[in-house]
Amino acid sequence: MLFTNQDIKNFLDEKVNVKKENIDKYRDQVKRLRENLEDYINEHPEFGLIKMLHSGSVRKGTAIKPINDMDVAVYVKAESVDSDDEDQILNYVRDALVEIYTKHNMKKDQFSIGHHCVKVSFKGSGLDVDVVPIIPNGEPNDLGHLITRDTAERVLTSIPLHLEFIRNRKKSNGNYATMVRVIKHWRNVREFKMKSFLIELIWAHIADTEGISDDIVSALQQFFRYIIRTQLKDTIIFEDYYKKSKVTIALNSSNIFDPVNPENNVGASLDDHKREVIIEEAEEALAALSHSIQASTKGVATDNFKKIFGSSFSF
Repeated sequence: MLFTNQDIKNFLDEKVNVKKENIDKYRDQVKRLRENLEDYINEHPEFGLIKMLHSGSVRKGTAIKPINDMDVAVYVKAESVDSDDEDQILNYVRDALVEIYTKHNMKKDQFSIGHHCVKVSFKGSGLDVDVVPIIPNGEPNDLGHLITRDTAERVLTSIPLHLEFIRNRKKSNGNYATMVRVIKHWRNVREFKMKSFLIELIWAHIADTEGISDDIVSALQQFFRYIIRTQLKDTIIFEDYYKKSKVTIALNSSNIFDPVNPENNVGASLDDHKREVIIEEAEEALAALSHSIQASTKGVATDNFKKIFGSSFSF
């Protein structure tokens, strides 16, 4: 081959991966939000917010450029809101955040209602933090219900368990986070719909069943071949936190289940059209990889890699 694994890594470091110093800066912003909330709750134990937890791709280590926002979860006392009224929940959370953070040199107009979340805008960094309300159900591991962004349904979740699930795959497969980032970048370059959570779960399944190659091109071949071979119709269930018997298989849907909630079929987000588009994209990407590997000139290899990594790719 005319390229090495390090050549691909160099491109990812320059164009895809977020620099550590920026990740640290973003995490510090969330840390300050959390600490200010904790201080306020300690002083006002009757307050309607319970805690804030950092979630999302920055926390998982799977964020890619550009980062425009980060996700955090805020836990809201059930007795403080009507759990069936999303508008009331979001307005309550926004007002509560304004009450806290305007005491820390923030302005009321930095807090707005977003898509199933409250958006906190930092003027200095230009970064937005999407605050997603969760109504705890009183069970361990911070289990609670959130409002999903795509369907507006109430879904049971656990931020700590999801983070632990990802952390365990990263420990056993050193290339896990890298390959999640690569596929997210490929999806964005090709401009098709595929949820980041779904990408994480498919890679977790590959990690559990065959292991993820340390070589980026070989790992990409694993992913694309999995998509083509299964047509995204194989059932994926993880037994980290529940037994397979808890799952109900849907007959006319992809079945890829949330590792924390057996009732949340993440695969249901794929209708036939979306699934077929992903399969077609995987077929084209696998062919481009083969042409890159077999290329006799650097130009041919680069042109084929651009079909996966975008027009900025070079080595």
